[in-house]
Amino acid sequence: MKLNLSQYPSAIAQASQAVNEVEHQLAEMRLHLTRLEGNADKISAFEANLKNDNQRRARRFEILQANHEYRPACDAINRLNTEKSHAVARLEHLRNEFSVAKLETRLAIAQKLIGLETRELVGL
Repeated sequence: MKLNLSQYPSAIAQASQAVNEVEHQLAEMRLHLTRLEGNADKISAFEANLKNDNQRRARRFEILQANHEYRPACDAINRLNTEKSHAVARLEHLRNEFSVAKLETRLAIAQKLIGLETRELVGL
């Protein structure tokens, strides 16, 4: 759908706001995931029976897999990354359409001016 030249700024602003909203949701979900990982780190760090970092990492992985919030949080981050990519692509598409529409308008004005100059030279 091609917009009028005057409609592009508001459409671009709306698309930009959509990108910002998705980025905000993504930041919130990353923070939630970081908290879950921090809790798993805290639990595995203070288990005395774990002898080295490899055992702690394995225990951390087990704790995260047992957490019913972890997998949905990872899935949500993947979904939000995809949404963000689509929103950014839509924003860039609108910006490019706006640039093309401005160039087409300038070309039309230039062609009208050339037509007037040609008529003046011919004497019409």
